[in-house]
Amino acid sequence: MSSETAAANSKPRLIDRFLNAIELIGNKLPDPAVLFVISLFLVWGLSGLMSGMAFSEIDPRSGDPIRVTNLLTGQGMAAFLAGMVQTFTAFPPLGVVLVAMLGIGVAEHGGYINAGLRIVLGVTPKALLTPMLILVAIVSHTATDAGYVLVIPIGGVIYYAAGRHPLAGIAAAFAGVSGGFSANFIPSGVDPLLQGFTQGAAQLIDPAILVNPLCNWFFTSASSILIVLVGWYLTDRVVEPRLQATKVDADPGDMPEMREIDHRERLAFWAASGVMAAGIAFLWFAAAPPTSPLRSPDGELAAFSAPLMQSIVPLIFLLFMIPGTVYGYMAGTFRESKDVIDAMTTSMQQMAYYIVMAFFCALFISAFGTSNLGALLAVKGANFLRELALPAGFTIVGIIVLTGFVNLAVGSASAKWALLAPIFVPMLMQLGISPELTQAAYRVGDSTTNIITPLMPYFPLVVVYCQRYVKSLGIGTLVSIMLPYSIFFMVLWSVFLLAYWGLGIPLGLQAPYTYPG
Repeated sequence: MSSETAAANSKPRLIDRFLNAIELIGNKLPDPAVLFVISLFLVWGLSGLMSGMAFSEIDPRSGDPIRVTNLLTGQGMAAFLAGMVQTFTAFPPLGVVLVAMLGIGVAEHGGYINAGLRIVLGVTPKALLTPMLILVAIVSHTATDAGYVLVIPIGGVIYYAAGRHPLAGIAAAFAGVSGGFSANFIPSGVDPLLQGFTQGAAQLIDPAILVNPLCNWFFTSASSILIVLVGWYLTDRVVEPRLQATKVDADPGDMPEMREIDHRERLAFWAASGVMAAGIAFLWFAAAPPTSPLRSPDGELAAFSAPLMQSIVPLIFLLFMIPGTVYGYMAGTFRESKDVIDAMTTSMQQMAYYIVMAFFCALFISAFGTSNLGALLAVKGANFLRELALPAGFTIVGIIVLTGFVNLAVGSASAKWALLAPIFVPMLMQLGISPELTQAAYRVGDSTTNIITPLMPYFPLVVVYCQRYVKSLGIGTLVSIMLPYSIFFMVLWSVFLLAYWGLGIPLGLQAPYTYPG
């Protein structure tokens, strides 16, 4: 090979140069905790400047013109200080993460998870790790936010144990859990949650219309295949090759072992797994009867009001803590009860940085919501799209793109749809587009930009997972890793929806494409 050819081959690809620039710029940003503090001050300032302005946009939640609330008044500051503790302790991801990590910590530090991974790696070809991981990440949506605290960190562990770059495993899992949030073979509590807003918005035009909670089920199931295939290609061909220049510098003692599992550990693993299987079977039998106390008042298991869905995090705690303890005692990693408590303590020590970030993140998100700046942003964007009066296909793509941009500032799927549904759904119904198709477009846009916004509540947690392997990793590095997923998911998923629509494949149960259907 000539020196000119070698030099040409060694030149960074265009996409690598672009992502390197994103990484460089992003890493110039302050520490995530400081970024949330700056954002908090920015919200305060904007609320003071814009509170005196009159806006014609109507808040769909109240029917009144949107007004920005001034947070810089004496009353506003007093309310901020008085509610600071409650704002932090009531921050939804905080309890989810900490309670789940207590149980997972026992399973991890006792060796149960490590043993399971070594057994899985022994039978799974390295080439199939990526699609397997993304598929598991997609299915984890059924258990609400379980994927963030379970699948994403395990992705890093699996890849490291397999001799691959751990950040690629975290990226693949993050892409499946969050970037593909609206792709799933299995219905979850998100379906009836969004359906409620969609139906309420549709009834503004047609009071008799009903929307099936599974109106997007066929589309989200088919989307799972798309997300697995695209995520597989990006991980193995784009993301992981670029990560080879990123050195893993974590402490060796914190990394999973790659030695062969011995007879005692194998016996302990299967015993502990038997205990877990027995627990799952018991749960199934307890939930099966129509009158089960784990069901919602109307007999549903997947509804958000069902005690089963509200107990997902405690169940994760128990289903990992108990088998983890069994494994620890049988394998000899636990010798007394204090060892179990020490495992939980170590798990919480590793979450210290996340807790600090969560404190400032909670304050910012609360202020942003209270100020009404998020509502103003969403409604202005939706009205702009309506005024463009684009053809139906372009309008659907416009909704996807606008939702993706709004998602950069308003992280909650239900909060965004509560704002956007009363605008999008009636608007498109008047253009002959069904509420079910509008909801499907929203779900695509809501998913694809989750993975590139530091303001998403779980984004700081993923930063912590990455820093376990690369201590100096910053926001810019994670954004640059995830940006290819975000761009390709948005473009290809939008095309997929248009093709799905063009072929007339049903979106789900009782889900027409046109209104009236």
